[in-house]
Amino acid sequence: MFKSVFAATAVLFTSAGAALAGPYVNVETNAGWTGSEYNGAGTDLHVGYEGALGDAGSYYVQGGATVLTPDGGDADTVPSGKAGLGLGLTENLSGYGEVSFVGSGDEDLDRGYAGKLGVKYNF
Repeated sequence: MFKSVFAATAVLFTSAGAALAGPYVNVETNAGWTGSEYNGAGTDLHVGYEGALGDAGSYYVQGGATVLTPDGGDADTVPSGKAGLGLGLTENLSGYGEVSFVGSGDEDLDRGYAGKLGVKYNF
């Protein structure tokens, strides 16, 4: 799995031209607890690109692998990705949204999907 992630990263950066507004690499870890009990973490190893939507906002798309490390369990590497939009609604108010997925290392389990929507007001 790691070989295909690194190969995709190399292809993306060697082919990045004017069509890509802004290629980037994103490494992010999300860990979880229930009360004081640690449950585990997922570390995203993503490549992506972002750009402007005229004067109205911005977008991004990223994908790669997530390394799942459950507490007391075996680590697993699965495919994952995210895409999002940010839009200026007024001079002080903006909105944003994101959709994401994380694969499962177990062939009998479905992928996990998530979404988020929000607004931000700047004073």
